[in-house]
Amino acid sequence: MRRPRWLPAALAVLALTGCEKPPEGMIKVPAGTFIMGTDQVDADGRAEELGLVIPWFENEHPRHGVDLAAYYIDETEVTNKAYGAFVAATGRRPPDHWQGRTPPEGMEAHPVTHVTWFDARDYCKWNHGRQLPTEAQWEKAARGENGLIYPWGNTFDYDAANVARGHTVPVGSHPNGNSPYGVSDMIGNVWEWTADWYQPYPGNDAPDERYGEHYRVLRGNSWASIGHYPDRDVFLEIVANNSRASFRLFMAPDGRLNDVGFRCARPA
Repeated sequence: MRRPRWLPAALAVLALTGCEKPPEGMIKVPAGTFIMGTDQVDADGRAEELGLVIPWFENEHPRHGVDLAAYYIDETEVTNKAYGAFVAATGRRPPDHWQGRTPPEGMEAHPVTHVTWFDARDYCKWNHGRQLPTEAQWEKAARGENGLIYPWGNTFDYDAANVARGHTVPVGSHPNGNSPYGVSDMIGNVWEWTADWYQPYPGNDAPDERYGEHYRVLRGNSWASIGHYPDRDVFLEIVANNSRASFRLFMAPDGRLNDVGFRCARPA
């Protein structure tokens, strides 16, 4: 059977315009340069005044452009249900709070937690050869090209994300907080493992003894409480800072916490 004469040309147009269908559950982030990090400075020492152990902004310096090839990223954080399929197929150790090898009843659509960096990496590889997103991939998917402070814009909105509320919620529950590319829960629900070691950005001369190949970077803030701050304005100030899309946290790769999960990425 002969192919229609128009078919090769049509396929070429589709390739040039990037009309290929994303893998199920993923969103394409186009190639190009985006703004990463910040030059903001805590000139008044506000973080220290509030008793916080991590200085604000220093590990996010300097603000810089990063050029990335196109890639796909999961639209949502990996759920208990999805991770349960991995556990069943591979015999992987289930998260500690599960009922045996079964996710807690009614929480199948909540993000999986109590997983190490190695668990997250291996799940992504098992799921059609995906990977954890790099820090740069994660931040571009959250901020867009123009360096938004939050996925939804430059003004903090407590209702746009599940932050500091005391529990997880089903993924995608805060669509008003979606990123410019339509990726959900980039802020809130759970912190997310990334592929990278906790290292300074090129040009950053602020010392931090934790830099090196000791900790993996976490991104995105979570449901967990920030501690007891009876003043509502102070509470919101801290939550707003920790919810910035450029905010960096870190953890030992073999750690498991009840507010740490992940999502996957893959090249386009």
